[in-house]
Amino acid sequence: MVMVPKFIILLYIFLSLGLNPSRAQTWIQAALFTHLICAFANINASSYQLSVSSSDDQHFSTFTNTVKQKNPSVTTLLSIGGGSANHSVIVSMVSNSSHRKSFIDSSIKTARLYGFQGLDFSWGSANTSSDMSNMATLFQEWQAAIDSETGQSKLILTAAVPYSQYSESSTYPIDSLRTNLNWLHVNAFDLYMPKWQNFTRAHAALYDPTRNRNTDFGIESWINGGLPANKLVLGLPLYGYAWTLVNPRDNTIGAPASGPAISKSGQISYKDIRNYIQSYGATLVYNATFVVNYCTVGTTWIGFDDVEVVKVKVSFAKERKLLGYFVWQVPYDDNWLLSQTAVDVNGENGTEKKGRLSLTIILIPVIGILILIGALKYYIRRTKNKKKDTEYKAKNSKSKANLMTKAGDFNNNAPNLMDYRFSDIEVATNRFSFENKLGEGGYGPGVLSDGREIAVKKLSKTSTQGFEEFKNEVMLTAKLQHVNLVRVLGFCIEREERMLVYEFMPNKSLDYYLYDPIKRYMLDWEKRVEIIEGVTQGLLYLQEYSRLKIIHRDLKASNILLDEAMKPKISDFGMARIFSKDEVEANTHRIVGT
Repeated sequence: MVMVPKFIILLYIFLSLGLNPSRAQTWIQAALFTHLICAFANINASSYQLSVSSSDDQHFSTFTNTVKQKNPSVTTLLSIGGGSANHSVIVSMVSNSSHRKSFIDSSIKTARLYGFQGLDFSWGSANTSSDMSNMATLFQEWQAAIDSETGQSKLILTAAVPYSQYSESSTYPIDSLRTNLNWLHVNAFDLYMPKWQNFTRAHAALYDPTRNRNTDFGIESWINGGLPANKLVLGLPLYGYAWTLVNPRDNTIGAPASGPAISKSGQISYKDIRNYIQSYGATLVYNATFVVNYCTVGTTWIGFDDVEVVKVKVSFAKERKLLGYFVWQVPYDDNWLLSQTAVDVNGENGTEKKGRLSLTIILIPVIGILILIGALKYYIRRTKNKKKDTEYKAKNSKSKANLMTKAGDFNNNAPNLMDYRFSDIEVATNRFSFENKLGEGGYGPGVLSDGREIAVKKLSKTSTQGFEEFKNEVMLTAKLQHVNLVRVLGFCIEREERMLVYEFMPNKSLDYYLYDPIKRYMLDWEKRVEIIEGVTQGLLYLQEYSRLKIIHRDLKASNILLDEAMKPKISDFGMARIFSKDEVEANTHRIVGT
């Protein structure tokens, strides 16, 4: 029987920062974590054995016993390498069998000597196919040496890896990682840094609608490459980066910058960020698109993970069934605020959650029954009124034509509406490729020849929306102008197609967030109220302030689109009904909407 590890919580402890065991005993809240990782041990450049300085020796020798005084069940690991490790020494070690043996034997000996229960290998500069091949061999031989030990509990073997399985010129040896390691620490941070990019970015973005350099993509790459989700541990950075803005007024994500601010590298701990915000009265902003916090003071822009972000990321790890999360690194936290927040999210199983579960269990059968009753009524009513409906359409065709004339037609009443060629839309959407698909019948972002980003709604040949309803949607959306209504740019009716071309909404639709167990945390109550107010303003315009009275009749979360600032825009007017201003009631004679 295979035992599945519980959700593990790791803490990296960087001893070179001056965190010695005597301080750890009184300061580290070991109860918040299941594992503690002591970093870093080095590799001797000539013998390729683990190199332990005299100062590190006293730290390593007492570390495990010290932290176990507060949490006897905590597991300790020793990490080797790190960002300051000599890349050429590691390359020389992994590429030679005798060098590998010296390293492996000395690492196991050191772990046993100092009481560590596992070993972690951190080689972030591995890049070439040769590096990856030698890494695979190292882990195979390392695990074989661990397995050969007798009379002692088996050592844990882990490794720190980048956010994605892809390096600049190769891919990580997933087969070896899966077979020989207990788990991987995914360094889902430092994706962007002020020394590298001249624009502000979220250095640990969970999502990014514009590019693949984000945590969500990286985790998917590991899993799609063949690594089980329960061998991945997500990294949470307890620090951020400060950029110097070119223009203080342009201070959103992606704003032009001229390099680091505050420090030489721009890196700043969470503790110092909190102090900075309090000292200068900086305004804190939460960006739900990327899942990041940022603040600005003059030309200084700081991006980092605050409490909201940590909650979303831990929920993400649980939803994706990852093995756990780790924080880098402990001295950067502010009075354990982020560490405690992560633990609280992980242990969220109180009465409120149980109440939500009970409500779901009760509501689902009730809703199912209501839907069934509604469906039966609809079927009976449709059968009974089929003849009447036909007569009604013939009788009222003149009235309907008059209403449609009020709205205008494609060309006469909407002079700014573009009649797009099918070939242009086909090119813009990459031949309606799956990668550009946005839900059922939607495609985007597409890029026209003039550089404009668009979204395309392509009706199926078998769609129940007829040409009149399509014409209705084109004319209405073209004529209506409001900040909370999506703007239609044009249409295409070539090759018997019915396609609408809209302005592209980068944050998709409201249902994308509301019904997702992770993304729903991206909408706090302040943002939800803003969305409700925006939708209300849009409806008020349609029903009271536009030239005609318009009833949408298909308002739902999937028809509320969100722009780059998460502002709502009502879309999909195919079922809308037009009334004159003096009309207060009407019989639609059929059920519409979904």
